[in-house]
Amino acid sequence: MTTILVTGGNGQLASCIKDVEKQYDDLNVIYTDHLELDICNLNQIQTFFKSNPQIDYCINCAAYTAVDKAETEAEKAFEINATGAKNLAQVCNDHDAILIHVSTDFVFDGEKNEPYTETDVANPISVYGASKLQGEVEIQQALKEYFIIRTSWLYSEYGNNFMKTMLRLAETRDGISVVSDQIGTPTYAGDLAEIIIQIINTKTEKYGIYHYSNEGVASWFEFAKEIFKLTENKIKVNPIPSIEYLTPAKRPQFSVLDKAKIKIDLQIKIPFWGDSLEKVILKGTFK
Repeated sequence: MTTILVTGGNGQLASCIKDVEKQYDDLNVIYTDHLELDICNLNQIQTFFKSNPQIDYCINCAAYTAVDKAETEAEKAFEINATGAKNLAQVCNDHDAILIHVSTDFVFDGEKNEPYTETDVANPISVYGASKLQGEVEIQQALKEYFIIRTSWLYSEYGNNFMKTMLRLAETRDGISVVSDQIGTPTYAGDLAEIIIQIINTKTEKYGIYHYSNEGVASWFEFAKEIFKLTENKIKVNPIPSIEYLTPAKRPQFSVLDKAKIKIDLQIKIPFWGDSLEKVILKGTFK
C-alpha cells in the first residue's frame, strides 16, 4: 500500500486526483485543505507527518493562484507558494517522503517563440510567477528526490477556471471579447492527475523538473471558440489584443511548454487539448 498526502485537497487538481486514484486499490490517499493542514505552518506539517508516519508521497496542490490579486498581495502569494513549498520540502526530507509539486508556465517571460524546455532560464513577469519560481528554488535546495511539474492553462469540471467562466458568461451575454495574442496550451487537470498517479504507480526515480500540458497550441480566443463550438452555444466571440484587456498582472505572450522530456522519461502519450476539452464537455457535470 502506497500512502499519499494531497494538500489543497478541495481544488480542481486534487478533485481530479480523487477521480483517478479511485481506480487503484493499493493507494491510500489523505486529502487536506488549508484548515486541516496549513502549509505555511512548519510545526503543523511536522506534527501531521509524525501522526501519519506512513506517508510515501506528498502531492502539493496547495497554491495561491489569484494571478492579478497577487500584485497587491505579494506577501501572501510568497508565503503560500514559496514558504509553503519550502516547509513541505523540509518535512518530506525529514520523513523520506517524495514531494510532487505543481508549478506553472508563468515562471517564464513569454519572450520566446518556440516551446519552453525545462532547462530554459525562468524569468517571471508577475508576482504570482515569481512566487511560484521561488517555491521551485526552495524545493531544489531542500531535496534531492522531488518532481516539479510545470503546467499551463488548467481547467476541469471542478473549481474556478477559464472554461467554466466562459460557460457562465454565455448564460447572460450575446457576445464576449477574448484575448487573441497570448499563446499557450489549455490543459485538462484530469490528464495531469493521471500523469501524477502514474509517477507514483511506476515508482520512477527519474526525479527533477518536468513540463506537462496537453498537446497543441491555442490562444485564449481559440480556446473560448472551441468551448462554445462543443457546447453548441451561438455566442459571438470577438478577438482582442492584450492591450485592450489590461490586467494588474502581466501575462506571458507565449508560454507553450516542450513536453519531450516527460514523454521520453515516463513513456507517455499526451492527448491533444481539443480532444480532452471535448471529453470534459461531453461529461456535462460541472461542480
